[in-house]
Amino acid sequence: MLDHLKDNNRNWAARKVSADPYFFERLTGQQAPEYLWIGCSDSRVPANEIVDLAPGEVFVHRNVANLAPPQDANYLSVLQFAVDVLKVKHILVVGHYGCGGVAAAVDGQRRGLVDHWLHPIREVYHDHRHELDAMAEPGARMDRLCELNVVRQVRNVASDVFVQDAWARGQSLCVHGWVYSIANGLITDLNITIDGPDDLDRV
Repeated sequence: MLDHLKDNNRNWAARKVSADPYFFERLTGQQAPEYLWIGCSDSRVPANEIVDLAPGEVFVHRNVANLAPPQDANYLSVLQFAVDVLKVKHILVVGHYGCGGVAAAVDGQRRGLVDHWLHPIREVYHDHRHELDAMAEPGARMDRLCELNVVRQVRNVASDVFVQDAWARGQSLCVHGWVYSIANGLITDLNITIDGPDDLDRV
């Protein structure tokens, strides 16, 4: 079963060793990434490849529609480990245009459990409905909702106690909001970086 994937793995490992004989030896040491990536599970949005970083350089958490919900133990465990243990310097909340999760949150169809997961996006839509409803083009409206969702998740991350405690003890930590375009492979910086508690009200 899945022999092609196992063959791919062996070929990939051989290429890595051929280019860098000590590649895997270095990886077996303690990871020390400077970045935590909170992104979407979409298979077209591979974190390391997008920013051209090697394994070991980005600590990654992915879920449907790149949410950072304060009640989700999985996300919170990743956040605490990244901040308290790995001491990352940057948290990147990265959405992407054309996100199926964002669209599914507001298209009125019922899909089951994921509808509960996507509820925070419906709240974002409700909070910004006047701006969004004024946009005539549906694609542009969804792109803007993708951006607004990232803004909300950046605020969630920055207001979390793990991040607030890190700032209180003088730890260098920035939270950034980006949106990736599958259409051209480029990242848009939403310019909402938060590097301390005083920045929260600005976003």
